[in-house]
Amino acid sequence: MIAACKTSKRKKPTDFRKAADVFKALANPNRLLIVDALGKGEKCVADLTELVGLDISTVSNHLSVLRKVGLLVDERRGTQVFYTLKNACVLKIFCCLDEFHAHLGR
Repeated sequence: MIAACKTSKRKKPTDFRKAADVFKALANPNRLLIVDALGKGEKCVADLTELVGLDISTVSNHLSVLRKVGLLVDERRGTQVFYTLKNACVLKIFCCLDEFHAHLGR
């Protein structure tokens, strides 16, 4: 039997709308790279632009997508904006995916 989150109510497709929005936001390699980097601590847009290797407007768009679904919080300090993960539990997805891919390789 597979362990899942415990819930007492029966779920409907509409109960998964927010989860689907988060998965949609994460369904981009550049955004996954950003989330992974932010798992190591806050970063400014310039740091993330250098990491991802895209122009600042593209990185800003990726950050906006992640922020809109509630994955990130931002803080303006002078002329720079710093981003952090709102909740680090999202990083468990990476562990889950590593385990999933390990099982595929068997």
